[in-house]
Amino acid sequence: MSRPGKSPLAGVRVLDLSRLLPGPVATLHLADLGADVIKIEDTGAGDYARTMGDGPDGASWFFRAVNRNKRGLRLDLKQAAGRQVLQRLAAGADVLVESFRPGVMDRLGVGHAALAGINPRLVYCAITGYGQDGPWAQRAGHDLNYVAQAGVLDQTGVAGGPPAIPALQIGDLLGGAMSAVAAILAALLRARTCGEGGFVDVAMSEAVLAHNLFPLFALQGGGELPPRGADLLTGGHANYGVYRTADDRYMAVGALEEKFWQLFCDAAGRPDLKARYAESASPALRRELETLFAGRTQAEWTALFDGVDCCVTPVLTPAEAIDHPQARARGMSVAADGMTQYAPPFRIAGWDFAVARTAPAAGEHTDEILAEAGYAPAEIADLRLSRIV
Repeated sequence: MSRPGKSPLAGVRVLDLSRLLPGPVATLHLADLGADVIKIEDTGAGDYARTMGDGPDGASWFFRAVNRNKRGLRLDLKQAAGRQVLQRLAAGADVLVESFRPGVMDRLGVGHAALAGINPRLVYCAITGYGQDGPWAQRAGHDLNYVAQAGVLDQTGVAGGPPAIPALQIGDLLGGAMSAVAAILAALLRARTCGEGGFVDVAMSEAVLAHNLFPLFALQGGGELPPRGADLLTGGHANYGVYRTADDRYMAVGALEEKFWQLFCDAAGRPDLKARYAESASPALRRELETLFAGRTQAEWTALFDGVDCCVTPVLTPAEAIDHPQARARGMSVAADGMTQYAPPFRIAGWDFAVARTAPAAGEHTDEILAEAGYAPAEIADLRLSRIV
């Protein structure tokens, strides 16, 4: 159970106007850490994630998983009275997160400059595909576009094949979520220490580009990159790759260091390969390992390498990964809101994670939040009558 006063972000209030995946996952981490995250949706369809996929009671599993521990408010920013509500909420908030195209909030009169005039300590985070300026600032995009524009997609895939679409949304999650969390927390610390908030400009494509390190290193040396699937960490070396087993499953071999290669060869019953460590880029050596792994099932190889510290592991399905003994021991899944959800991917001493709230229904906490902002019951009733909330 979560202990009162122990949550790292207790007392921090976040206004979350974002939708779909990047922004909501960023604010999910803030909410899990104890921040009071108010999810603000329009009075129409709201967050499109609500209806993306299956789920009971009209809310998808997707929406439920990334919006837990938040409160819900509906607000029409197209009406002046709705913008006044947001301004009033921003006066008492620490952070605002939005994911509209550059300029949308400014045109509504509730962009960073306007809200900073009300609350100079406010950390205002805008998550976009390409940033607030530059020739691509107004372009639409999705995760695939961001990893393509950042040069990651070009290097992803097997030798001789086309670029492969990553199963993990790198731009959305590395870029729009985790980079945003890091920047928000840094800006929040500054606001707490010197009273100055600020504008946080997070571009998902740039977050991918900034972490695409090894191709950058290669470009410094010779100006050219190995072909797709031919580099050390993309499948071009026999001691770092994926191999099919007898039952059409796969094993991941990451025996990069020579000490691991030596252990691998002994465990696999091929001590003769130990002397060929320097030949890791040889196609002939890869073919030998392909033949070797094809001789046993994944379960047999897993059992064989289970006690050998040489970086050889089974390629698990998502269901197997959730149920793996290591994931269970670390409490990486929790049952909440009628589904299995992931726990936060970090631990902090003195803090126990808990799902204190399930994902909110649309506008579920509207009256409660407005009352906290000083609205009288009659004023709230008028806002509802005017369809402002």
